[in-house]
Amino acid sequence: MTMARLPLAALVRSFFVQLGEIADLGFRTFGNVFRKPWEGRNFVQQLDEIGARTLPVVSLTAAFGGLVFGLQMYVGFHRYIGAGSEAYGGPVISLGLCKELIPILVGVMVAGRVGSAMAAEIGTMRITEQIDALFSLGADPIRYLVVPRLVAAVLMLPCLTLFGDLIGIIFGAIYNVGLMGVNGTIYVRNTLQYFQFWDVASGLVKAAVFGVIIAVTGCWQGLKTEGGAEGVGRATTRTVVIASISILIANFFMSKFLPG
Repeated sequence: MTMARLPLAALVRSFFVQLGEIADLGFRTFGNVFRKPWEGRNFVQQLDEIGARTLPVVSLTAAFGGLVFGLQMYVGFHRYIGAGSEAYGGPVISLGLCKELIPILVGVMVAGRVGSAMAAEIGTMRITEQIDALFSLGADPIRYLVVPRLVAAVLMLPCLTLFGDLIGIIFGAIYNVGLMGVNGTIYVRNTLQYFQFWDVASGLVKAAVFGVIIAVTGCWQGLKTEGGAEGVGRATTRTVVIASISILIANFFMSKFLPG
């Protein structure tokens, strides 16, 4: 009985230790956001890395997400409500894309592309003792490495999500109106009539939270990297897995508790 309980006890203890490490890094990072000096050059580089260089991936993902969601809505309205009702699916498509699908897709894509890069870059600096050199020069690695990434992620994730919302809605309309012959006037009119500002804003709030999750997770894994190149590989893998699962969990609770 005792031997059987030991692995579970160790697992639970490890979980809470790691949760404490993430919380400590998060609080220290937020505490340094408004302190000078501000790493402007590093911040601009992160804006470019997270924002501009991620646009092609977000565009492709949002386009096919909109097409698939539009397809399923067309099938659902046609099968269960009747022919002609497909023109009323516009608000449902826009709502589902902006509140749920696009923020999650963007978050997971950025976690895979940018979160892993953060872990790899900082992890490489860790194992090559560059972070120790920052300490010896009197620089704070949290302020120099983590803060610019966190702020850039919080700013760029909502921008990418808003761009993805637009692409997804357009391609959902292209499928229904352009390919399936749905009445475009009714489709657009109902979308504009029933679609609300908060439907978009709630998705942007989620995206900002996802940005915090991705940046803190990637930097945390990078800062605790050890074991050479193999350790860097483990850090990047863990970043993608932990950030993606955390995004899905956080999305459920925000969908539950954010105002509808």
